[in-house]
Amino acid sequence: MSVLVLAEHDNAELKAATLHTVTAAAQLGDVDILVAGSGCAAVADEAAKIPGVAKVLLADADIYANSLAENVAALMKDLASGYGHVLAPATTSGKNIMPRVSALLDVAQISEISEVVSADTFVRPIYAGNAMATVQSSDAVKVITVRITAFDAAEAAGGNASVEPIDAGADAGKSNFVGQELTQSERPELTSARIVISGGRGMQDGSNFSMLEEVADKLGAAVGASRAAVDAGFVPNDYQVGQTGKVVAPDLYIAVGISGAIQHLAGMKDSKVIVAINKDEEAPIFQVADYGLCADLFDAVPALSAELDK
Repeated sequence: MSVLVLAEHDNAELKAATLHTVTAAAQLGDVDILVAGSGCAAVADEAAKIPGVAKVLLADADIYANSLAENVAALMKDLASGYGHVLAPATTSGKNIMPRVSALLDVAQISEISEVVSADTFVRPIYAGNAMATVQSSDAVKVITVRITAFDAAEAAGGNASVEPIDAGADAGKSNFVGQELTQSERPELTSARIVISGGRGMQDGSNFSMLEEVADKLGAAVGASRAAVDAGFVPNDYQVGQTGKVVAPDLYIAVGISGAIQHLAGMKDSKVIVAINKDEEAPIFQVADYGLCADLFDAVPALSAELDK
């Protein structure tokens, strides 16, 4: 059967998370993409260019303008009967919508798959990523979120799928969009950055994150943080990397003053190269690091910044 993928977008452009999800979906069958939004025809056209996509379903209506989970989930529930699998990236948006879809369909959700074994069997992390579970589902429709760091991104161009407008559903009337506060930054977005430098409790104060920002600007990197740093109020919670934050897998991850709690490791241990800077030689972060520097970060980071100027 065909597979339906929920596109993640901002009504203007397709998010990279969708490309990773398409790679997972392609292992299960023919891929259709649902673009639900308002004034989002350009997104549908972009999705149609992804190789391997059979068709793009475009639900363009005001009720989908802000991706309210209740409205999108109801639409997906109505479409699901024509599919054997319904997928979305395991992002904040996907985690908000897909449990509602599974509840409406009365099926179990399979969360954050990292491998497709067969059409009904998947591998997913459990216990904060310390163990991998192989799960099998007998549900007629399998509702799945995809850990995007586990799958390569599909090509963004080369396909020629058709775009099929579909009717919008009714407004669920259970929530209203009030407003949003978006962090503006010239740095890359955390989940898509090739280089990430993160600080932990060892940074001691939020003002000290300026050291990391200086290095990040020289490397073209994103800045992240551990939960301990966020809970201490050093940085906003959209910086958080970890099990309850953002999952990243950059080419280079630099952990500064981070001890390496299980919760944090779950969000970054798939990084291709991990560099740890910590003055505690017993810190667990050194167990997963490819390169470790046992040193005071207040000496090491300025030295790194100076070297980058050369």
